[in-house]
Amino acid sequence: MGYLIIIVVLFAAMWLFLVRPQRRRQLEQAQLQDSLEPGDEILTAGGIHGTVRAIEDEVVRVEIAPGTIVRLDRRAVAAVVQEETAPAEEEIDPNEANPPSAGES
Repeated sequence: MGYLIIIVVLFAAMWLFLVRPQRRRQLEQAQLQDSLEPGDEILTAGGIHGTVRAIEDEVVRVEIAPGTIVRLDRRAVAAVVQEETAPAEEEIDPNEANPPSAGES
């Protein structure tokens, strides 16, 4: 009877740590692929960066270079690239930019 409890606990742990997170990732990936719109910057599963130009059912037309448009299956889209905003440059006080050296007064 003790072995049966151990087996049940192992299956529950496997489901909790392996199956459930994998399903969540698959759902998130499917939602990402369904939310694609023309103009989105994407990264394909093969590592190619491009811009979505058109979407036709399960086929996505992606521009990977000026004038070069390829057809991809929607499932080949790995991620939508988020544009990174450059951090605002802090104003530098001219007095702090060149602090006096130890020998100067």
